[in-house]
Amino acid sequence: MKRNDRIVILVILLISAAFIWLPGLASAYEKLNQEHGILMSFAKFAVLSTFGECLALRIKTGKYNRKGFGIIPRAIVWGFLGITIKMAFVIFASGTPQLLSYFGWPEATTSLSEGMSLMALFTAFSISTAMNLTYAPVMMTIHKITDTHILETGGTIRGLLRPIAIGRIFANLDWKIQWNFVFKKTIPFFWIPAHTITFLLPVDYQVLFAASLGIALGLILSLATQK
Repeated sequence: MKRNDRIVILVILLISAAFIWLPGLASAYEKLNQEHGILMSFAKFAVLSTFGECLALRIKTGKYNRKGFGIIPRAIVWGFLGITIKMAFVIFASGTPQLLSYFGWPEATTSLSEGMSLMALFTAFSISTAMNLTYAPVMMTIHKITDTHILETGGTIRGLLRPIAIGRIFANLDWKIQWNFVFKKTIPFFWIPAHTITFLLPVDYQVLFAASLGIALGLILSLATQK
């Protein structure tokens, strides 16, 4: 284990210990999350998903960063993607139970607030499925396009601000990996089950759990890119 690995593990342990041993910190976090949900989503995904990409780079190259990788531009992009993820959570968590009610399951609209039950599990699964089959592929493709743009422009903030050649990058995406791995494997076998758990949690904890999944999201998409 390298020195940088020990530092990363130590930082993670210290942050985890702080939330366990300092109750006021957890309360402050929950208050910020409730009052500034959009900004907190930006911050959490900017940090955690970018960290996931750094982990993927560490697995491949033995380093957490390298020239042209663009940690700051990636964090900026992940921050804005985090905002859209928060928006998707709100939209699908509100709309899907109403759709289930329209199809003949009116109890779906209240099932998630009444504790664990088969209907609550069905509702959470339905929310996760609807979100991951519609919003997720679009978000993942946007991430791939911006990731390619960052690499092509040297991993700088100035490069990030240049016009993105969306048409060219989109046409040249490796759809064999994007479709066969990112879409066909990670969505049904990881993201739908993972977000089913997310929507079963109390609302105050959903964002925290989703943020932790942000590490896995960055790791999976980055590994797919490197693959």
